[in-house]
Amino acid sequence: MISMRSKYALKALGYMARNPEKESFLIAEIAQAEGIPKKFLEAILLTLKNNGILSSRKGPGGGYAMAKAPATVTIGAIVRSFEGDLAPVQCLSETAHASCPECGDEDTCGIRLVMADVSQAVSSVLDTVTLADMLQRSEFERQKRQQVVDFAI
Repeated sequence: MISMRSKYALKALGYMARNPEKESFLIAEIAQAEGIPKKFLEAILLTLKNNGILSSRKGPGGGYAMAKAPATVTIGAIVRSFEGDLAPVQCLSETAHASCPECGDEDTCGIRLVMADVSQAVSSVLDTVTLADMLQRSEFERQKRQQVVDFAI
């Protein structure tokens, strides 16, 4: 499972991407609109800035802004900003690799081989779906729901 930090980051970025006419966003505005605790959001936006997804400007008219177009920001980049690599077992981790104590041979370990496939499948989705794709999919489902005709009497 992804953490609340990742979920809140996706919500905050979604809010910003759905309002492209705005040049910058205040933390309080995003927090209120998306129901995110302000202090928690402050740390989340700073992490996104440090990872090049957002930019910020101080002073009047300042705040946070998208540093890249939503169509170029993958969900994987956002989630990895908070979760690190998404390896399901430590022996597959690129950043915190360690052998499993119960495993005698990583190259032939069945668990590792299957989890490598899982990791590749997850990464394949997260690294091809962009923030814009996520919003488009959500909007499509919202529109589809509104067009449902209920014949119940």
